Amino acid sequence: MINAEFLLQFQRCQRRSYLDIHGDYSQRDETNELLLKLQQDRKAHRAYVMAGLDYQQPNYPPGDWISGAIATEKLMHQGVDLIHQAVLLAQYGEKYTLLSRPDLLVKQEGLSNLGDWYYLPADIQLGKRPKQEYKVVAAFHAYLLAMMQEITLDVAWLILRQRDIAHEVDLVKWLPEIPQILEQYIQAMESQTAPDVFISRQKCNLCHWYNSCYGVAKSQQHLSLLPGVTPLRYSQLQTIPITTPAELAAAIPETLANLVGFDGNVATKLVIQAKSALLNKPLILPKLHKQKNLSLTDPVELYFDIEAQPESNFNYLLGVMVVDKAANTEKFYAFLAETPEEEQQIWQQFLDLAAQYPEAPIYHFCVYEVDTVKYLGKLYHTPSAILNLLLSRFVDVYEQLIQTVAIPVESYALKSIARWLGFDWREKGASGAKCIYWYDQWLLTGDRQLLETIQIYNEDDCRATHHVKDWLANFVSHKLTYG
Repeated sequence: MINAEFLLQFQRCQRRSYLDIHGDYSQRDETNELLLKLQQDRKAHRAYVMAGLDYQQPNYPPGDWISGAIATEKLMHQGVDLIHQAVLLAQYGEKYTLLSRPDLLVKQEGLSNLGDWYYLPADIQLGKRPKQEYKVVAAFHAYLLAMMQEITLDVAWLILRQRDIAHEVDLVKWLPEIPQILEQYIQAMESQTAPDVFISRQKCNLCHWYNSCYGVAKSQQHLSLLPGVTPLRYSQLQTIPITTPAELAAAIPETLANLVGFDGNVATKLVIQAKSALLNKPLILPKLHKQKNLSLTDPVELYFDIEAQPESNFNYLLGVMVVDKAANTEKFYAFLAETPEEEQQIWQQFLDLAAQYPEAPIYHFCVYEVDTVKYLGKLYHTPSAILNLLLSRFVDVYEQLIQTVAIPVESYALKSIARWLGFDWREKGASGAKCIYWYDQWLLTGDRQLLETIQIYNEDDCRATHHVKDWLANFVSHKLTYG
């Protein structure tokens, strides 16, 4: 049986698809909190879209797909306007059955073997963008539907989050891809060995095979464990071939610069990154003298971190740590909005605190804080002169670090760097994903302990940024002084 979910996961990671069928389930990770939340959000989004629609649903025993397909076909022959959770089946070759369960079949005027009408598929997805894997799933539904109705379909629809209209999927482009994708899927699943491992943290962190794959990658000293080695760059390095960190560390950057996905700067940084990993020590990147150095002498510094609910675009915690070197004090301020209506209030509280220290730099980690300050300033009509002056004080520690040094870590995320430096969070297993889950649970339960946990986590993020900034400033200063 090949269903749409299998093909969706195959687009994301061929190895996961293989392990889902052939892997040892005792090696799977427990489902993490963020994935549970995403599953809940997906159900809620589907329920929201379906609310108020006048649809019919095929009636059949759970898991009896043949009965489901018969019941679906009966509704289609009746000319029902909307069919929810249809079941479409088709034989594929001698061994395989294709199973499609589109969220909606939408009746259209036109000729088919049903009569003077036909159906187009619509799929409800949680994402905000029409990703490739969504388009493949929509085309898969249309592939079976076209065979069943004995017509050619030109379009399918995706109903995405925060979209008032459905996104059209061009079936002229995507339908011809389905047989090729099916053959690739079957070839991979019938192989005696799993597809090669590749650790892509953003995609892999929610996967239940992450620790299993990570263990394999670690044992192989896989290049994907080096920051900056993307799937494209990895495939290019294999053509040389460069397959280990040691081989990459020994490479001449100029020989890599002409590869697709590389240029002189990328090649140089990757070679130094590999050397840093092999030597297990930080290394200065070239052209340091052209870069802005972090100060060690400012009397007051602010460290800033934001917690938000991404799906609602609600910034509920603006955390600031004030480091007063003259007084030798550190004080943390947690500006917390328990409801979206309080967001403007905490924004003003942040502005008022920043105004108390007009000369103090505002350190943060990554661009999110800058983008959010711009958004909040526009939303709440902060005068541009005040906003521009505020933003001129922002210093991104992440940007300073990646332009200055290579360090022996597998990721340039704040937690990876700070933990390498010996800093740790008070809440074990803390992460941005868990913080989103904690706030969601607070909304459901009203348990104020969850809010306290979030504030501790946010404070530790500020302290970690401080820790990384001071280390970087001292390291660079020492290197420039002593070489």
